[in-house]
Amino acid sequence: MKKGVFFVVSGPSGVGKGTVLKKVMAANPNLHYSVSATTRAPREGEIDGVNYFFMSEDEFDRKVENGEFLEHVKTYGISYGTLKKNVEDKVDSGQCVILEIDVKGALNLMDRGIRAVYIFIAPEKFSVIRERLLNRGTEDPEMLEKRVEVAKWELEQADKYEYVIINKDLDKACCEFDSIVRASSCLASCTDFSEFDWSGRKRSAE
Repeated sequence: MKKGVFFVVSGPSGVGKGTVLKKVMAANPNLHYSVSATTRAPREGEIDGVNYFFMSEDEFDRKVENGEFLEHVKTYGISYGTLKKNVEDKVDSGQCVILEIDVKGALNLMDRGIRAVYIFIAPEKFSVIRERLLNRGTEDPEMLEKRVEVAKWELEQADKYEYVIINKDLDKACCEFDSIVRASSCLASCTDFSEFDWSGRKRSAE
């Protein structure tokens, strides 16, 4: 059985990552979001193990100490993290897993040698970021400027990724993402060569 692939996706706020991923995943049933762990309380309708793995601060801290997270962060007093075993089990079973994470988190994974296909989604031009953040209407002027400054730094890190997708045209961006998914599924690291002889014929059961 072929292994799955672990995809790590980043890009600045307002670039349209969520829209691209939603469309790509709808067309690829073998793609699955990485379910994060969190210490926040479940919201109405959320299911443990589906939306998040909900846990107490003590349980989360124990897992940090035991090295059970690929990455973790604390934001506004709430902890979030990606469970290593959850990703590994899915990949080993042949599923492809997508982790959407900020650039700092992705660079941390790269520095630690975490094997993944790293994809950066970028805007056609920088002014698009400001326009989309303005159109959201969810940021006050001070926060908007902070996000814009962060976006500048994030775009400077794009060359550290394996792939960069320019989200100028949504259909084209999704097509490029889909091509990366298809090519990655053919990686040698995803193939169990023990099932084949060197002539390419599948070995018969002994």
